[in-house]
Amino acid sequence: MSDRIVMRTGEALVAGGPPGTAAEPEVVIGELDGPVGTALATLTGDQIKGHSRVFAILNTDIQVRPVTLMVSKVTVTKTRYTNILMGTVQAAIANGVLDAVRAGDIPKEKANDLGIIVSVWLNPSVITDDNLDHKILFDIHRKAMAQAIHKAMNNQPDIGWLLENQDKITHKYYQLGLDGKI
Repeated sequence: MSDRIVMRTGEALVAGGPPGTAAEPEVVIGELDGPVGTALATLTGDQIKGHSRVFAILNTDIQVRPVTLMVSKVTVTKTRYTNILMGTVQAAIANGVLDAVRAGDIPKEKANDLGIIVSVWLNPSVITDDNLDHKILFDIHRKAMAQAIHKAMNNQPDIGWLLENQDKITHKYYQLGLDGKI
């Protein structure tokens, strides 16, 4: 494997908590002097109402490395949603990045040379859940981010596994459509 990481992609789905707490990040990882860096800079400077892009931070002025840009998969229109996305989930994403560095999925010596773009999905039901457990939400999004990075950096699933299992896997929502349940 080359020391240069031009572009890797990964995703993860972590569920199992109370309704609304599932996480499904999709990541793109690569060198800042390559296409990922260009995309990161472009997205940062090209803000769109309802789809703000923000850096993953541990706290208001503590940005993680590799630099990680969060992009919402859904249009954000409610203040409560924004506060949860740019609070609990933002901190969870930042911690998941550092967990991936600690685990060795991202080489520590490349932490200043790589960038991550993460598409973040937060269930819209969080804006109506007055009993939302922020600790569970945080833990699930942190775990999902670390898993997505692990999969990206290890090219998982690999093509052999995909070809072997292609006919054994049915997309959840396709199956629901077949069963007339959506």
